Order: sequence, then C-alpha cells, then structure tokens
Amino acid sequence: MRALMMTGLVAALAVGTVMAQGAPQGGPAPAPAVPTVVKVGDMAPDFTLQGTDGKTHKLSEYRGKTNVVVAWFPKAFTQGCTIECKSLAENGDRIKKYDVVYFMASVDNIEDNTAFAKATSVTLQGRNGQPTGTVVEKKEADFPMLADPTKETATKYGVLNQAGVANRWTFYINKQGRVTAIDTAVRPATSAEDMIAKLDELKVTKKS
Repeated sequence: MRALMMTGLVAALAVGTVMAQGAPQGGPAPAPAVPTVVKVGDMAPDFTLQGTDGKTHKLSEYRGKTNVVVAWFPKAFTQGCTIECKSLAENGDRIKKYDVVYFMASVDNIEDNTAFAKATSVTLQGRNGQPTGTVVEKKEADFPMLADPTKETATKYGVLNQAGVANRWTFYINKQGRVTAIDTAVRPATSAEDMIAKLDELKVTKKS
C-alpha cells in the first residue's frame, strides 16, 4: 500500500511539474535538460504520425528536400502549450520564410489535437483536466500538430516523462535527417522568436 501511495505521489508531482513547465512570464527560464536517447548529430528517428491537417506525415519523406522542426509539447489545452501554439501561429509568416517544415507534437489523440489546433479561444485546463476559467485567445494553428497516442515516437525521441506526457523539447533536423539542435528549455511565450533565432544560428536558408 505504501509503495502504491508513493508511486501516486511521484506521478502527481511529475504532472504538476510538466504543466507548470515553461510558464510564459515570471521567474527564470527552466534549466536545460540533457537529452540521453537522441543527441545532436544522431539520425532523427523516423516516424509516421497523423497531423491535424488531415495528412499522415512521415519524417523520412522530407529527407533531401527540406529541414524539419518537431516541437514536442505536454498536453493540449494546458497553459504553456496554448501559449506556445499562440506564439507559433501568430508568427507563421516569419517562420515560413525559411526552408523548413515545422510541427508541434504530443501524445494526445488526433481528435484532441485537431480541436486544439482549430481553437481560437481556449479555456485552460488544470492539472486534473478540469477547466480553470482562464481563457486565452489565439489564432488557428497554420501548421500541423502531430498525434502520437501510442507514445511510440515520443519514446524513440526520449521525450516521454514520468507523467506519461512529452517534455517540452524542440528538435531541429537538417535535410540529411540528422539532429542539429535540441532545445530542452523552450519558453512558450517566445517560442516563435526563439525558433527563428535558432534557424538563423543553424544557417537554414530562406526561401527565394
């Protein structure tokens, strides 16, 4: 019984940490974690995942054609994830100037991610999944969100945490399919600006 109670406590604390991760304002940025499964220089694990655009996206199909960014997030309709989506959606015209396709991805099912992507007014959910009463206005996502409900791809990328959801980590993948950068301290409120800065740092070309 004691072991079960301790397991439950650890899980609850993990969920709380995840949902608080990357608060949009106040306090220092989260300390960068060190990836141990997929590292910079590795070939990015291939995946085939459903997107909120109605298409199935296979990573290897982009190889030799364009750079790819996969921004993992913990859970649809929660605070940090909504703020991150809002930032990316409001700056899509700037990101799309680069030779890159980009996705947000989570272990939510495709129905939840589609509703999240299309929502323009989000009532945030608390740790227990119940509405908090806080509403965030955002644009409809102009990029696909990928659904990994089996958690297979999240496991391959090493982003699955104790709470059973993905860490808020962003992977940058070049045209050869190799990981060129991993951001493990994503700031939701400035995620678009930070993504653009990273694309510049990695010398990703702009479309002509």
